[in-house]
Amino acid sequence: MQFGIFSVGDVTTDPTTGVTPSEHERIKAMVTIALKAEEVGLDVFATGEHHNPPFVPSSPTTMLGYIAARTEKLILSTATTLITTNDPVKIAEDFAMLQHLAGGRVDVMMGRGNTGPVYPWFGQDIRQGIPLAIENYALLHELWRKDVVDWEGRFRTPLQGFTATPRPLDGVPPFVWHGSIRSPEIAEQAAYYGDGFFANHIFWPTYHFQRLIGLYRERFAHYGHGTPEQAVVGLGGQVFIRKNSQDAVNEFRPYFDNAPVYGHGPSLEDFMAQTPLTVGSPQQVIDRTLTFREHFGDYQRQLFLTDHAGLPLKTVLEQLDQIGEIVPVLRKEFAARRAPGVAAAPTHESLVAAAREKVEA
Repeated sequence: MQFGIFSVGDVTTDPTTGVTPSEHERIKAMVTIALKAEEVGLDVFATGEHHNPPFVPSSPTTMLGYIAARTEKLILSTATTLITTNDPVKIAEDFAMLQHLAGGRVDVMMGRGNTGPVYPWFGQDIRQGIPLAIENYALLHELWRKDVVDWEGRFRTPLQGFTATPRPLDGVPPFVWHGSIRSPEIAEQAAYYGDGFFANHIFWPTYHFQRLIGLYRERFAHYGHGTPEQAVVGLGGQVFIRKNSQDAVNEFRPYFDNAPVYGHGPSLEDFMAQTPLTVGSPQQVIDRTLTFREHFGDYQRQLFLTDHAGLPLKTVLEQLDQIGEIVPVLRKEFAARRAPGVAAAPTHESLVAAAREKVEA
């Protein structure tokens, strides 16, 4: 089981002070947060990809490459790589380069994003979002596995005798997660390739994601990759922790009430009741997180959103200390409840070993 954090990189005014960080301050803060994640013993740091204000992470591989040089163990990932509007050739080369620089501590999460205007900015049509995701990933999958590619599709110029460089580290591409909030087609795509499926379980009710993950598990088995229980699942989540639960609620409430996404909408209490958002004591967060296994089965990765809605860096770092304290308990409890035969969380080393076993067989 891997635990980590993900950031959407929003630049949001702190509603309690009126202070808005600059883009430079927010970018540097994200790096500080990633370094802190490794310090407290987390496994993964993931950054989103956005090309519009108020977000700053427009070039995830640049940021992750910088973090790679300053960390030793942390797995570096995207929380979304826009498979619809990025050129698959550039994705193939950028992430292979990052693999080499990070010694394999890299994976990638494909997604369509949730910002409609980004499509025309990059010369695409949002009405073709699903076909773009399917075709672009098919090409990316081939570019990472064939030294010479001949290819023709609907959405980009053909390739003839093309080799993406550098080749993936040790001949093994980064592990791919397909992230989705709403699209069964993406769950089907993840299952078809035997890749991971990441349900960004932060905004919608549990039953919605149960359907998506259930579909992915069923189709993963259908395509011959293993049993439904062996499918590789990741989940998002949101937490805010203080020693006393009421202190956590009181401190987080103004940030929730004014957050760009859900502010001025449902109450904090209603949102906590209907989504996985957990604001409370360490034990409350532990207990709530353990229920995810009851809803979705054994899974491999849990990422928490911690640095959004204008929370100051000092508070986020305090939150990471709190998460670092509860993660050993979560590891122990998840391990004790894990059914036999469940797939381990993917790493570069495990993927290399699996590839060697396949060749030897």
